[in-house]
Amino acid sequence: MVKVIGLTGGIASGKSTVSSILKSLGAVIIDADVVSREIMIKGTETYNILVSVFGKEILRKDGEIDRRKLGNLVFADKEKLNKLNEITHPEIIKRIKDIIEEERKKGKEKAIVLDAALLIEMKLFNMVDEVWLVVVDKKTQIRRLMKRDNLSYKDALNRIKSQMSIEDKMKYADFIINNCKDFNAIKRQVELLWGRFSK
Repeated sequence: MVKVIGLTGGIASGKSTVSSILKSLGAVIIDADVVSREIMIKGTETYNILVSVFGKEILRKDGEIDRRKLGNLVFADKEKLNKLNEITHPEIIKRIKDIIEEERKKGKEKAIVLDAALLIEMKLFNMVDEVWLVVVDKKTQIRRLMKRDNLSYKDALNRIKSQMSIEDKMKYADFIINNCKDFNAIKRQVELLWGRFSK
């Protein structure tokens, strides 16, 4: 049976870097963020529900959902964030389950990686064989997030606070990847973990 690794970490922790290293090593990546974009495409049922709940101000000029506008709206209001999750999470979970099944049927991979920031919050860890958690110190996390998404300190902090704490996530982790140093340091850690599947 092909193993499924759940890859998670706080926002701007370097999870995407780990995901790209794993891809270069031959892993099949299921990106929960890509799945979440797909279920929100104009014309889908989820799209229609989101527009009716949050209004047309979350739309871009071309009619598609502007994820940045939606993000700014929900990350400042816990009730709205809960509502967004209530609408989107069941659809995302269903789609991920289907993709895992499709990949497992092929049976060619050493392991499938489910890359999901909300792996634990959405209980996606129930679908995986082991959880890899990418960690970074708070100061570095804020700095990276402000730079990456062009956010103010306050907005960056709001996004971090809206997520489960790293301490709580650690309780679910089988392996912890420390991303406080440089790229080579994280690459070595990932290669060691991945090496277990290459034997």
